[in-house]
Amino acid sequence: MREKASPSQMPPGKTYRTLFGLEIYLTPVFVISSIAIVTFVIGTLIFQEDTTRVFTNTRVWLTTNLDWLFLISVNLVLLFCVFVACSPLGKVRFGGPAAKPEFSYLTWIAMLFAAGIDTGLLFFGAAEPVTYFQSPPLNVLPETAEAAAVGIAATSYHWGFHAWSTYCIVGLVIGFAAHNRGLPLTIRSAFYPLFGDRIWGWPGHIIDTFAIFAALFGLATSLGLGVQQINTGLNYLFDIPNNNTTMVVMIVVITAMVLTSVLTGLHGGIKRLSQLISILALLLVASMVILGPTRYIFGSLFTGASQYVMKVVPLSNWSGREDTAFLHDWTTFYWAWWIAWAPFVGTFIARISKGRTVREFVIFVIFLPSLLCLVWFSTFGGTALHQHIVEGYTGVTDNVENGKLEIALFKMFDELPVGTLLSSAAMLLTLLFFITSSDSGSLVIDIIAAGGRPDVSLSQRVFWCVVEGLVAIALLLGGGLASLQAAVIATGLPFALVLLGMCLCCDFKNLEGYRNTAQ
Repeated sequence: MREKASPSQMPPGKTYRTLFGLEIYLTPVFVISSIAIVTFVIGTLIFQEDTTRVFTNTRVWLTTNLDWLFLISVNLVLLFCVFVACSPLGKVRFGGPAAKPEFSYLTWIAMLFAAGIDTGLLFFGAAEPVTYFQSPPLNVLPETAEAAAVGIAATSYHWGFHAWSTYCIVGLVIGFAAHNRGLPLTIRSAFYPLFGDRIWGWPGHIIDTFAIFAALFGLATSLGLGVQQINTGLNYLFDIPNNNTTMVVMIVVITAMVLTSVLTGLHGGIKRLSQLISILALLLVASMVILGPTRYIFGSLFTGASQYVMKVVPLSNWSGREDTAFLHDWTTFYWAWWIAWAPFVGTFIARISKGRTVREFVIFVIFLPSLLCLVWFSTFGGTALHQHIVEGYTGVTDNVENGKLEIALFKMFDELPVGTLLSSAAMLLTLLFFITSSDSGSLVIDIIAAGGRPDVSLSQRVFWCVVEGLVAIALLLGGGLASLQAAVIATGLPFALVLLGMCLCCDFKNLEGYRNTAQ
């Protein structure tokens, strides 16, 4: 594998046009993806009942018939990332031996954590462990001590090593292609060892188009869940109407906030917001540990971790299982969701990771965030479970049992001191999570749509921010949560194949080429 790209490997020159006062790079990827997505939005809004039925049927068919593909893909990607970190490749430094990190450790960690974690962390923080406590996987008896531990473990399984490995593989391959080989920061660059200069033709256009579809619908799903969470909290605390009109208005307002962050750039908006999110998240967890059942939370952390280790293999299997509802409704959906997020999160963390070694990258992208997620769900889930098991409070469990997951968090806060303050902080954190993810997502989508050019115009980034909001509105009005889940599964499916292709595009035949870049 060569260190630098030859001139023939560099992207074509600038081909932007001015349309309606906006500077737009009219690449095939931009034209195809923008037309397809705008058509989707219009069609969904016009035929809401029909699209609801289509989305529902699509989700059921995909999760029932292709669950094996999602599980195989994510299992292999995780094993591959661990293998690379343990191999001689682990010493490779992005950018070469002399490369220096652009960001400090704390800022780097804050940025990759804020980009890779979304509004679902709060949406499912209390609800998901309680759901598995009531209906545990792997034939565990419900509402037992084991079910409580498995509830924490299964939730952490969905948000842990497997999830972050999808981001890691994209970041690894794109980071090496961009920082060590001189290729542009776009998904197609990962496939240069396979396609050569053909990545500048239709093979590359197709790969990047799939990446844009996956990223947009992954972000739209997070925005949809986020506004449902915030709207529920506002209704619960301040009696603000909880309906589609309110959520549409909130999406418009949030999109406007994202645009403000976009205009401040990487070193302004994304960096500062990531640092703020990390501080607020730590304060919220610390407050709950202090105000909540401290001993039970730490007990949940250790029992959840042990059950994670014991159950990770059976949870990763797809054949011969009786808990098909858990497998299809939860695991398959989550793997598709993370795969859909992988193009923009992986590319973004590749962008901010110059100067880091491959081994360092894998540890901080997979293992550290997984540990933080385990702490998070042990805190939120452990508190909710303690309220039911020890205190006899059913505010959370009753709502989860009735499918009202979005209110579980606020019902849990009701039983804690300064519950209103904690609920308000959670809504603010939900808002900031999405602003940061959407900002970094629109940056990456814009670069991909422009053929990997880093000097894309603000006009084009504004366009993608607005499109994200429109897609979220269309999905909410065209079926709500079921539509959000169906869309992310459908767009995550083709990108699962792209992730497997990335593993194949790491050329292990020329390890000397890698070693020459290692310190």
